[in-house]
Amino acid sequence: MPARTENTVFVDADLDTTWRMTNDVENWPNLFTEYAAAEVLSRSGNTVRFRLTMFPDEQNRVWSWVSERVLDPETHRVVARRVETGPFEFMNISWYYEPEGTGTRMTWIQEFAMRPQAPLNDEQMADRINQNTPIQMAAIRAKVESVAGAAAGTS
Repeated sequence: MPARTENTVFVDADLDTTWRMTNDVENWPNLFTEYAAAEVLSRSGNTVRFRLTMFPDEQNRVWSWVSERVLDPETHRVVARRVETGPFEFMNISWYYEPEGTGTRMTWIQEFAMRPQAPLNDEQMADRINQNTPIQMAAIRAKVESVAGAAAGTS
């Protein structure tokens, strides 16, 4: 059975702004605190394939991989998968956006399995994801709310 994590955040910004900013892959190094670079490799319709590169870790290793995202703007859902899986047997991610009050509820569900030779097992990776995802979501929330607030101030 694969490992699964689920994390959610309320963003006090309208759905369209939240959707647009969080799906602008080229801008992810400005949204996430962990990505040094995001390079779009191809686009086809609502599908984008891209390479993410992280900042060096504690051992000065730089991690990089190719992922693919398929956006459904009608339902405000995104499904993604790692194409280059690295230490994962597989990694699938679903993003859900739902209007809530004055803002947007954004939920990420990650399902994965680690390779037997990976430095972490499924449980350890789930713990790591559950520690890091709220940090990333908080950074994203602050940046999206800042843009949404600035836009509201100019109307």
